Amino acid sequence: MFNSYRKHSSRFSNHPSRGRFNKRGPSKLGVNDPSIFVKKAVPAEIISTQIVHNSFEDFTDLVGPLKKLIEGKGYTIPTPIQDQTIQPILDGRDVVGLASTGTGKTAAFLIPIVNRIFRFRDKKALVVVPTRELAHQIRDELFALTESLKIYSALVIGGANINRQIRDIQRNPHIVIGTPGRLKDLIEQKVLFLEDFSIFVLDEVDLMVDIGFIQYIKLFVSLLPARRQSLFFSATISPKINEIVQGFVKNPVTVSIAKPAPSQNVDQDIIKVTDKTKKIDQLHDLLIQKGFNKVLIFGRTKHDVDNLNNELIYRGFNVGAIHGNKSQGHRQRVLESFKSSQIQILLATDVASRGLDIDNVSHVINYDIPETFDDYIHRIGRTGRANKKGTAITFV
Repeated sequence: MFNSYRKHSSRFSNHPSRGRFNKRGPSKLGVNDPSIFVKKAVPAEIISTQIVHNSFEDFTDLVGPLKKLIEGKGYTIPTPIQDQTIQPILDGRDVVGLASTGTGKTAAFLIPIVNRIFRFRDKKALVVVPTRELAHQIRDELFALTESLKIYSALVIGGANINRQIRDIQRNPHIVIGTPGRLKDLIEQKVLFLEDFSIFVLDEVDLMVDIGFIQYIKLFVSLLPARRQSLFFSATISPKINEIVQGFVKNPVTVSIAKPAPSQNVDQDIIKVTDKTKKIDQLHDLLIQKGFNKVLIFGRTKHDVDNLNNELIYRGFNVGAIHGNKSQGHRQRVLESFKSSQIQILLATDVASRGLDIDNVSHVINYDIPETFDDYIHRIGRTGRANKKGTAITFV
């Protein structure tokens, strides 16, 4: 399918150092069987869907101003996770929600939290997430649900000015959204006191455990008030995560949303690389083809992504890059430019493989093979969203 390559002048091919762009050894996933990256998308009409029993109007406990904001956004029918969790959260129950990204779970907990704070102004909520990008997305969604309601929030994440965040916390916001490292900093500086929060949300817990935040989570749980409402969201429950659940929630309502694997809406194919010095040319030939309108490219390391970014800029592509060494301001500017299609190509490490919800990504390209098959599934899940068809291409 993708085999008509042309030669291009490349700074990688001809420069003695740049010619070694991808000399790193194979990843843990390996390429002994490249067929694992080849699969046709399942037609959307035969992907099973779960029945939704309520409309937003059916949630009679929702206050009028919030209902109007929801209606103003054009939402009438909740997603399955919203359908099954909003009412228990409104009732004050602890909830364990098992659902992947892209299922609408952010609104599933934000809507009832906003409703409770609107009714009881002394209530405060803390939302803990694994990545800065996800924290920003939740903050943006919260803004859309709190217009004119006079409910205030603070965003506390690494890579941003901590002094400004301290001032934001001192203004006593109703909702704090943060990442574990920065939250721990503010707790240690005696700026943030978890006993003030009667509602506590852990989101994407499986990812937090994967990237080493389990001790942070246990610390947060130990500092919370005994009387609280706890909301716990994860794609899966491993033994480590189950340990957190047992100490975190009391008599919870458990909701598990079966969601088609992200790969089901995605055509998956491979590009065979026989000459590593020509790999960048093969990528070039893909990117100039018709239909490659909004492309997310994954590299293995920050260094690889920076090198590829420089090369594609040199070749005239409209491109931006994000990874852990970029400032938070830079990452947000690049993401917004990609979301609004001001740039065609976003380069990223696995910082972007989870939690990012970007509309209409036409292609995901694994320029470097991911470490694990789970990482692969999360990467390609950035395309083929909202029942749209996507394409994933892996260089092997």
